[in-house]
Amino acid sequence: MKFGMFLPTGNNGWIISENSPQYMPTYELNRSIVKRAEDLGFEYGLSMVTFRGYGGKTEHWNYTADTISLTSAILATTERMKLFASIGVLALHPAMVARMASTIDDVAPGRFGINITTGWHRAEYAQMGMWPGDEYFGYRYDYATEYATILKQLWETGESDFTGKYFDLDNCQLGPTPAHKIEIAAAGASPRGRRFAAEFADYNFTTAYDRASIAAANAELHAAAAASGRDVKVLSTRTVILDDTDELALKKIDYYNDGADHQALANQKGHYAVDSTGTSSSAAAATIQTYQAIDPDSPSVFAGSPTTIAAKFNELAEIGGLEAVMLSFDDFRGGLDRFGEQVLPLLDFDFRA
Repeated sequence: MKFGMFLPTGNNGWIISENSPQYMPTYELNRSIVKRAEDLGFEYGLSMVTFRGYGGKTEHWNYTADTISLTSAILATTERMKLFASIGVLALHPAMVARMASTIDDVAPGRFGINITTGWHRAEYAQMGMWPGDEYFGYRYDYATEYATILKQLWETGESDFTGKYFDLDNCQLGPTPAHKIEIAAAGASPRGRRFAAEFADYNFTTAYDRASIAAANAELHAAAAASGRDVKVLSTRTVILDDTDELALKKIDYYNDGADHQALANQKGHYAVDSTGTSSSAAAATIQTYQAIDPDSPSVFAGSPTTIAAKFNELAEIGGLEAVMLSFDDFRGGLDRFGEQVLPLLDFDFRA
């Protein structure tokens, strides 16, 4: 099992609190974090995409870096890590993304991938006049299927005459084509989303966290991918809250929750809840708790001392079937440094393999 990390491309990261570390998503911050992760032996990095934040006192994610240009700039300064730029399919035509990816592959041969996001945050796209209507929630993976088909045609052949329900290309040309395969990640958690991942993605994020559910989800995904003659790697996610002792780590979470930005949390939940189709975004709305910034009981949160955190990752690695676990930290600079110095030496598995 390898390690990857989410880049802090939105202000203040993933904890919506006035008491958590506050920072802006600068190039220097993200570049230095990726360089540090690469030095520690991390394999992957991913930059998320959003075009509108959740407001509140913290103005959470009101300030974000462009995922494609930032990723390209960072890749030019690194040597080994693979970075995925998240793509909002409603915002960019696939022919444009295909060309961008081909150029970035020349910058960092074989180290650039894209994370396809279908888009669930209506306000992000409505502000630009790009929201196709709430019926999109029901057909977004059909839209993404056409999108990914065009990408692959252009990358593999340099041309596409694709005609579908949502796209109509007329001898569309791409040159040069990428010299290396551009790998695709997808985070679909619904049955339709997992089917899309099985058919088009090289990596799929799982929302399963315990041993039994991870094994079941992996088996389902691999069976679906095998039916298409494909192999899809599974990625999991964890938030790491690290301190000297378990008690201090939990006190840190209490402190973050004491400063929870309730308005921003409510706005986040409200945006998720717009999707009533029963897919991943509506499921996420049910789990968002507007009264706390981070749930210490969530299986996606690893909080504790270095020994406790290492034990949790050792147990996760024993499950098998996970390509990597993608990490986020409450304090990206200090947390990543401490993780490298105090947790990695305690691991029982070779994460650099």
